[in-house]
Amino acid sequence: MTDAAPAPASLPPVLQLGYSFCPNDTFIFHALHAGLTPSPVPVTEILEDVQTLNDWAVEGRLPMTKISYRAYFGVMDQYVALRAGGALGRGVGPLVVARAGAVGMDLDGMDLNGKVVASPGALTTAELLLRAVYPDVKVLRMRYDAVMPAVERGEWEGQAVDAGLIIHESRFTYPQHGLSKVLDLGAWWETETGLPLPLGAILVRRDLPAELQWNLNTAVRQSLEYAYAHPQAATEYIRAHASEMAEDVMRAHINLYVNEFSLDVGEEGERAVRELHRRAVVAGAVPESDLPLFVGTP
Repeated sequence: MTDAAPAPASLPPVLQLGYSFCPNDTFIFHALHAGLTPSPVPVTEILEDVQTLNDWAVEGRLPMTKISYRAYFGVMDQYVALRAGGALGRGVGPLVVARAGAVGMDLDGMDLNGKVVASPGALTTAELLLRAVYPDVKVLRMRYDAVMPAVERGEWEGQAVDAGLIIHESRFTYPQHGLSKVLDLGAWWETETGLPLPLGAILVRRDLPAELQWNLNTAVRQSLEYAYAHPQAATEYIRAHASEMAEDVMRAHINLYVNEFSLDVGEEGERAVRELHRRAVVAGAVPESDLPLFVGTP
């Protein structure tokens, strides 16, 4: 008599899925959240800003979550990235902005080493790139939507602010705050590497069964395919979470951050993520790891 095969790992009755309020995320996940496309397990949404999701991933709080690639590299022992649902691309990078004359020099060619730059978070890909260009920059961290107002005022909680690191929809609205671009960090990355810039990934816990990991990847891809096929279906859901964002900004945000890499990271996207990981390791920001970066077919 042979021993019975071990029982498969039990599946969670409802899987918590964390993603941001940003239009690219709500566009991608609306159909999955609303039950318009199949899922291997029911999901419930947890919406938070990206830095909070980054911090929660360090704690291992959610079984499936959006996260910055920089943050992912620090939690690879707990999580693995899906191939679908992420944010990579060209022309999508974070910007460094400042008020003209704010730091006593012309914005063109400004050296921010030694200057105070408002940052949306230590675990963001944006800050990793900022430090690559300006290794001696002084960082002042705050929620991403507080950065532009802080730069506009020139201070944050009584501390002087010389420039700001902006992400998400801020790249479309910073001129309205009287700000000018100092450097496009995405363009810097593309010139340096010739690769698209990895910004954010969708992670699942590594201890989930491989078949479930892959089926969740499929579910995310199908949710995005539904959004493309029914572009108006998610409008109210996106608008409900986009705060005071103008309709044209909302659409521009989706058009920029949701692209072919969101359907599947692809070979070029994988190379870009490996290069960003390599540079983060060289910079001493994260430890080396031989673990697979993305889920594979079970």
